[in-house]
Amino acid sequence: MVSKRIAQETFDAAVRENIEEFAMGPEEAVKEAVEQFESQGVDLSNIVKTAPKVSADGSQEPTHDILQMLSDLQESVASSRPQEVSAYLTRFCDQCKQDKACRFLAAQKGAYPIIFTAWKLATAGDQGLLLQSLNALSVLTDGQPDLLDAQGLQLLVATLTQNADEADLTCSGIRCVRHACLKHEQNRQDLVKAGVLPLLTGAITHHGHHTDVVREACWALRVMTFDDDIRVPFGHAHNHAKMIVQENKGLKVLIE
Repeated sequence: MVSKRIAQETFDAAVRENIEEFAMGPEEAVKEAVEQFESQGVDLSNIVKTAPKVSADGSQEPTHDILQMLSDLQESVASSRPQEVSAYLTRFCDQCKQDKACRFLAAQKGAYPIIFTAWKLATAGDQGLLLQSLNALSVLTDGQPDLLDAQGLQLLVATLTQNADEADLTCSGIRCVRHACLKHEQNRQDLVKAGVLPLLTGAITHHGHHTDVVREACWALRVMTFDDDIRVPFGHAHNHAKMIVQENKGLKVLIE
């Protein structure tokens, strides 16, 4: 049986009604809204279950912390203020890791193009910001592989190619590859065509002493051989496995 879904705005409206009409406190209002919707069979797994906050001066509509953070991040990116961008990206990652509903809401409200712009800003030579941008992209695409577009795909391959000697950047970039390819056949095929397989096997060879890189690269190679996207009649899992072994010495690399 398919569960019912509601928009974040619908949930927030119910919370506000509980506060304004029934004089409930924020926590009680949220709890009451959760019980109300769950009793109706609504799946709230992608809903942020907190009351929207009013700005300090009350000049703006109540909003969730993750959306205010996105707004601040966008402003910092537009003004090219790397230090602020770095701070907001770190907070964004922390919040999205704690609650997958925050990732979902952020994606709905345009987080991907904002992070992509920050990522492009970082490619000018700020490696610290580049790492944080990749971390943010990794968190955002976890369970949401459709977010990665053609520009992002090409920039991801270019970033991995240009930073092959940097273990942390390589690890975070490969994690982005894995998240983008899980349950997404088109991303798998496009990344393979763009040349990601030798980057994955090369990372294992080049960073064999770096446990996290080896783990991520092996996991990403495994995902390339999955046939898990129910939206396509058949995938290229077998072809990808052959390419890993025959063109990229995959068995030799993995056994070593």
